[in-house]
Amino acid sequence: MIEENEKYYNRFLAVVDAVILTISYWLAWYVRFRSGIFSSSVEAVPYAVYMRALFVMIPAMLILYSACNLYSTHRLKGRRVEIASITQANVTGGLIFMTALQLLHQEYWSRSMIFIFFVFNVVLDVWARFFIWGSVCRMRKRGRNLKNVLLVGYSRAAEEYIDRVVQNPQWGYNIRGILDDKVESGTLYMGVKVIGRIDNLMVILPENHLDEIAITLGLSEYYRLEEIVALCEKSGVHTKFIPDYNNIIPTKPYTEDILGMPVINIRYVPLSNTFPAAVKRLMDIVGSIICIILAAPLMLVCCAIIKTTSPGPVIFCQERVGLHNRPFMMYKFRSMVVQEAKTEKKAWTVRDDPRVTPIGRFMRKTSIDELPQLFNVLKGEMSLVGPRPERPFFVEKFQEEIPRYMVKHQVRPGMTGWAQVNGYRGDTSIRRRIDCDLYYIENWSIGLDIKILFLTVFKGFINNNAY
Repeated sequence: MIEENEKYYNRFLAVVDAVILTISYWLAWYVRFRSGIFSSSVEAVPYAVYMRALFVMIPAMLILYSACNLYSTHRLKGRRVEIASITQANVTGGLIFMTALQLLHQEYWSRSMIFIFFVFNVVLDVWARFFIWGSVCRMRKRGRNLKNVLLVGYSRAAEEYIDRVVQNPQWGYNIRGILDDKVESGTLYMGVKVIGRIDNLMVILPENHLDEIAITLGLSEYYRLEEIVALCEKSGVHTKFIPDYNNIIPTKPYTEDILGMPVINIRYVPLSNTFPAAVKRLMDIVGSIICIILAAPLMLVCCAIIKTTSPGPVIFCQERVGLHNRPFMMYKFRSMVVQEAKTEKKAWTVRDDPRVTPIGRFMRKTSIDELPQLFNVLKGEMSLVGPRPERPFFVEKFQEEIPRYMVKHQVRPGMTGWAQVNGYRGDTSIRRRIDCDLYYIENWSIGLDIKILFLTVFKGFINNNAY
């Protein structure tokens, strides 16, 4: 029900955004050409042509908003995160628009108008969302449009449900109490009281004007599920079931319907679906080709310096574990002296490692040694963004020591990732790195990939933990 309400709410936001885009665009045209603020108000492009661009602009910006998770029902966003997402979408949209004008040789199209448009759009969109959010919260505080809910069963699932409802008053849920046979009446959790036994359900219902019943039984009480479902159905009140499996499945599962049979998937991995995987692969191919062309002069210089300063090959190939646990050879510029494969496979680089060459130390610090991995991306062995791949020896070691370590191999490994832009590179906590990788895997979106690439450009190349 919460997710269904969010879908309608997000559709409403999309309509609001489309209206604001139109208003912002027209205001930008008016300020640029009719307000008298600018010394030159000559229109080299007719008004009708400017306005026709809205037919492309509005759908493109709504798609970009969606890519930046502004219409996401899978995670809860704070106000600051929402402002950042709106700004990110508009900056990206502005860059794409300007690039398109250059490629289409539209030199007479006013760049200042486009800049004004995106500034107006950010300001108006942030204001509108805050106004809507504030109006909903004020309405709910006055007791309007609230749903009264009764929980049946005191369990970890009940506590987690209460936590989320209390932290998100905008959902409009008011938990009236909990029924349980084992917990004493009067017990409080986050202001919600145990008000009686489960058998009291038929007595409580006529007196409390409930909108929903949520069954939150503990695992040990599932043998009573059929009986309690029948009791709830008899009441005629909308009933939902919140399973208590977080101690078994410590992740974010999702369900699907197979010809009427509900199936619970232990982990939600967007990139396991064909279309998102194809979109990401297309981005990798185009992105790697562009990066190879741009980095070609730097790579040629590195090749020459490595060859003249240290005996051995220029490119260092190392076995890593990739998608679906398949091994592949990852390319790097050689930054160490040539050593025996047996020694290299089982040793991490440490501070002041004597094996690292002078130019190698600089390349590691600036991540230049990673550039040849663009060819791994082009071949399909890696992605521009994803969990960093590890050597087979360490994979075998970590899969026994760190829970859920092997989940990272459900997607292609990347040149950079969420862990790396958050500072977990080189000699840092493996557990923290895996937490970041799992967040990326379960929350992947085009917008998140773009965000990671931007963060990599601005703060991800210098690696203070690289030795």
